[in-house]
Amino acid sequence: MAKKSDIKAPGSSMRRGSAGKIFVWIILVLLIIGLAGFGANGIGGSINAIGSVGKTEITVQDFQRALQQELNFETRRRGAPVSLQQARLEGIDQRVINVLAGTAALSEETKELGISVGDEEVANQLRVIPAFQGAGGQFNRDSYEFALRQNGVNASDFEEELRVGAARTIMQQSVTGGLTVPDTYAETIYNFVAERRSFRWALIDEALVSDEVEEPTDADLASFHDAQGAQFLTPEIRRVTYAWLTPEMLLETIDVDEAELQRLYEARAAQYNQPERRLVERLGFSDMATAAAAKAQIEAGETTFDALVEERGLSLDDVDQGEVARADLTADIAEAVFALNEPGITAPVQTSLGPVLFRVYAVLEASTVPFEEAREELVSEFTSDRARRIIEDEITVIDDLLVGGATLEELADETPMQVGTLDFGPNTSEGIAAYDEFRTEIARLTDNDFPEVRTLDDGGIFAARLDEIVPPMVPPLADIREEVAEAWRADQIAQKLETLGTSMEERLRGGTRMASMDLEAMLETDMLRTDFLQGAPLGMLGAIFDLEDGGVSFVQGPNGVSALVELTAITPPDLTDEDAQAFTAQINASVSQSLSADVFETFSQAVRNRHGLTLDQTAINAVLSQMGGGGHGG
Repeated sequence: MAKKSDIKAPGSSMRRGSAGKIFVWIILVLLIIGLAGFGANGIGGSINAIGSVGKTEITVQDFQRALQQELNFETRRRGAPVSLQQARLEGIDQRVINVLAGTAALSEETKELGISVGDEEVANQLRVIPAFQGAGGQFNRDSYEFALRQNGVNASDFEEELRVGAARTIMQQSVTGGLTVPDTYAETIYNFVAERRSFRWALIDEALVSDEVEEPTDADLASFHDAQGAQFLTPEIRRVTYAWLTPEMLLETIDVDEAELQRLYEARAAQYNQPERRLVERLGFSDMATAAAAKAQIEAGETTFDALVEERGLSLDDVDQGEVARADLTADIAEAVFALNEPGITAPVQTSLGPVLFRVYAVLEASTVPFEEAREELVSEFTSDRARRIIEDEITVIDDLLVGGATLEELADETPMQVGTLDFGPNTSEGIAAYDEFRTEIARLTDNDFPEVRTLDDGGIFAARLDEIVPPMVPPLADIREEVAEAWRADQIAQKLETLGTSMEERLRGGTRMASMDLEAMLETDMLRTDFLQGAPLGMLGAIFDLEDGGVSFVQGPNGVSALVELTAITPPDLTDEDAQAFTAQINASVSQSLSADVFETFSQAVRNRHGLTLDQTAINAVLSQMGGGGHGG
């Protein structure tokens, strides 16, 4: 049997399993992309694993790669950098460990059951990884070895990981294969969302009863105020005293050092002095003759660069190299690319990966922003940074003053902090209350807490003291008389509408037509429960879909708008329709996939519990410390 590291490029007769493709891409992400920034050398000491399930180790390298991959994913998803400290606060590191533990448990189970795959299957998986293919789309051993060497991965280890992963895939398919939901499941859902109803309806609004509502007396308002006081409750108010200091408060007090500005300008040289650049696309060929022929066809108008890209099954994103400067390229490539002073296509260029045509699709001239033009921006950055440093230096002083018994009011005399008071409620958002950190602190303060220095997201600081809590209360009637009168009138209208609507509903059930009740009836046909009906009271469509054929109902909505409805027809969906078939097939596939995932998750957890998980917190802390997140016990 061939050694694992001696596996040769696979032949064209090897099959491509869909499950294998999925697993290959998982491994590729973990072992190639995830290596960026960490290499494959662990933490440099004798610690090789952060734990194990049975005899299968969770290696330091796996933990590093998986955690970095998760950080990169969260950064892309949120559109902002996610630090390791933030990730740990959110439990992302524990989530990664749980996933790795599940994978290790499955690997341990496959070993125990004796599940494995041969060299041919491993070679088949290598064949479908684009990073290992040459210009012609076939497996290329040089590309394979180059990709692994660049990322510090040993071929034998990589192929063994593929072998173990394929075994896990076989086990997963044996556990979840054939799990499907019955057709009636999707058909029931489709019947619910696609059923249509026709009905007759008429508005019953306050115009029908408003003349019957008289002006409230003082006794009416007093009684309503006593009975319905809860709807007039004021929110809880927290009266606080605070001292705060922000960088903006200090900007005018900071002297600008011209020498510092000049040094800052020089440090930003790459930002203010951009070299000549090109936006470039790259298309490789198997040999120089083919590349030259392609260039000749383009020049003759027989084809285009876009067409050549499309023939390869690629998109322009696949060949886009982005923005490059001369220093980013090797001498030969730079000479060809920068010889073009306007968009165009270079002559074929021999590169380390074969002949290439480069298309320059934009020319960016060199640009220089002189110090005088950049000065205003530099001053803003300099003063803001200096202000934040001043505030950082003040924190210890302020802490010492507070510990020594200084009041917030006294801080204004001893430090640059400014003192203020605030009646803080749910809708308070001006000034310092616009900061989330301040709002969180005030919400948790008690009258037993001493003021402590807290930071703001702009580099500012504050300390706060809770002076008084004003509990929710019902204001005296005299203070909210107009509000109570409005609520009393709305309540009277709602009562009269309910009485009128209920009476009309009974008459409709008895055979009286809407027209004979002086109502303007409207007819709607084939409405879905998700449709919107202009002017209808909220909840009317839902009420209609609760009716039996021929049923009637009085629907009372908010804001004095109600309706009388009569169901005239129910139209079930046609399950043989092409759209219905596509919908039910998609639902069945989606739910079956979810069911399979749930079953396999349960199976994985059972396997993990049976083999036992052991974690080395010292090793975990070492990895986190190296990655910049510190460490903690437990």
